[in-house]
Amino acid sequence: MRLMDLGFAAGIAMFATAAMAQGPYKVLKTAKTGGLGGFDYIYADDAGRRLYIPRGAVQGDNPTPARVTVFNLDTLAPVGEIPNVRANGAAVDAKSGHGFASSKPVAMWDTKTLAPIKTIDIDPKSSPDGILADPFNQRIYVFSHPTADATVIDAKDGAVLGTVDLGGAPEQGVSDGKGHIYVVIQDKANVAVIDAKTMKVTAHYDLEDKGSRCNGLALDAKNHVLFAACGQSGIPAVTPAKPMMVILNADDG
Repeated sequence: MRLMDLGFAAGIAMFATAAMAQGPYKVLKTAKTGGLGGFDYIYADDAGRRLYIPRGAVQGDNPTPARVTVFNLDTLAPVGEIPNVRANGAAVDAKSGHGFASSKPVAMWDTKTLAPIKTIDIDPKSSPDGILADPFNQRIYVFSHPTADATVIDAKDGAVLGTVDLGGAPEQGVSDGKGHIYVVIQDKANVAVIDAKTMKVTAHYDLEDKGSRCNGLALDAKNHVLFAACGQSGIPAVTPAKPMMVILNADDG
């Protein structure tokens, strides 16, 4: 996913759109993250009550180093940062208390103290983008466009367990917590299904619109429904861009 070239993130407190303004949702609180540097994925650690926002470096007269900024999820007050980490996303394994960033090398830290634990080398050809913590067997999945795969890391000790060939450029991934991982494949207009035990792709669910370029993916685990958020549609691509949501049965696509 391309970094947003913004100096601040306004309205972190949540989900305000014109449509929602007419529904049961409302903005409870807003906060500025402050400082320069674009951002891509943000991550809310529900168990640890922290919000992680990776920020890019800024060059020029007032250079700003890359870092992962950390906020209290309830008050939105800043609580610290993981310095000198250039990442697109972050994820936390709640059981071990270890955080990870989709940086190169992958950064690993203690979520209570925010102290760095180690860095983890991965394939030199990879370019970490999306990242997922799977509670099923405490593994971290780091997704890469150019290598069309996911690097799998043991969340307990940071050991690299292998890679999963996804057959296309992966963006966001979700887990059902029961051994299945779903990854939206941006350039192939499908969703890859991974068996978390074998680290193998067992299926690809094709999206109806082959021109869709989807970055976001969410899962209603209770009802087994996937939601793929696509910024484009149509072949040739519709102009102006026509975003859409594709809704899939998580069991069979």
